[in-house]
Amino acid sequence: MSIELKYNIQRLGFLVVFAIIFMSCNSKSKQDTSGVDEIELTESGVITITKSQFESSNMELGNLVIHEFNTTVKANGMFDALPENKATVSTYFAGYVKNITLLPGDKVKKGQVLFTLENPEYINVQQKFLESKSRLDYLKADYERQKTLLVDHVTSKKNFLKAESEYRVTSTQYQSLQKELGLMNINHGKLSGESITSTINVLSPISGTVTSINASKGVFLNPSDIALTVINTEQLHLELKIFEKDLPLVKEGQQINIYLQNNSNKVYKGVVHLINRSINAENRTIDIHADLVNEEDNKLFAPGMYVETEILTSSNSYDALPSEAIINIEASYFALVRIDENTYKKVPIEIGTTSNGFTQILNADDFSPDTLFMTKGAFNLISE
Repeated sequence: MSIELKYNIQRLGFLVVFAIIFMSCNSKSKQDTSGVDEIELTESGVITITKSQFESSNMELGNLVIHEFNTTVKANGMFDALPENKATVSTYFAGYVKNITLLPGDKVKKGQVLFTLENPEYINVQQKFLESKSRLDYLKADYERQKTLLVDHVTSKKNFLKAESEYRVTSTQYQSLQKELGLMNINHGKLSGESITSTINVLSPISGTVTSINASKGVFLNPSDIALTVINTEQLHLELKIFEKDLPLVKEGQQINIYLQNNSNKVYKGVVHLINRSINAENRTIDIHADLVNEEDNKLFAPGMYVETEILTSSNSYDALPSEAIINIEASYFALVRIDENTYKKVPIEIGTTSNGFTQILNADDFSPDTLFMTKGAFNLISE
């Protein structure tokens, strides 16, 4: 057998094998597609869906429901502490910071020592107080004696008036120094020559959290210098802004939905507390003050946190369907209504407002209360 003949036989064999494989694959493809049930929407809007198709596509049915629709006004803002719960701490008397151990974030209680100051002038105030106290005892006794002598006509009125004047001047000095010691947080009742000190304690005016510290050990503080800030975050409120056009819609006592920035899934509840009637001339906005409904939520927030809110200005209930059940085709709206177990029909829908995943159905009277709508899966069927 020649080489050319053997080559032709071998080539023919390859062609036969390839043809057999091609016919086998083509036959298998036809077998695979022949078992698929296609869903087709007819020109009359009727569609047939088998039970297996319904279940495999995770379709769902439902009736018209009464859903609450709220009219809202958008307002942005942030959390802040109430004015009475914020304190900027400064000193009544100049001095050097002798001791301070606090850090931002530390919790403090009202009356707790925040830091201590040192200044030799504090000694002079205490010395003057003790001197005036000592003189006051003598001058009071002399005043009482001169008063008695004047009644008995033993002394002159001039001597009495002099004693009275010295007593009252010293008494005024004593009371003034006593209050000054009170501002220094020095107990005048326990003050003696042995207990005179060159340091004073600066106390916290409120309970709260230290949010900022501007003082450090060795720094000289003047009375006008702010040493630190304490904020009580147990009672926060919301500072919101609305546009002036929305003012007629917003009223005190209205409910508020509160969302943290970039987290619209979690909703917190608030209420409008106060409305500022003064308009910001630059951005034409009005300040709204609001409170959290649940006081426990205060623990979740901090002053300065940004929020997005919806003020619920009105509320009405309407017939509605899940928004997923309604399909928009060229500015017209449709839904699938169940006719029987496997048959559905495309019907026109007139829609109103949308809220929380539901859409108002304006032509709800066109359907009976027991009408079943395809609430999930209709989009893939009608839009095809």
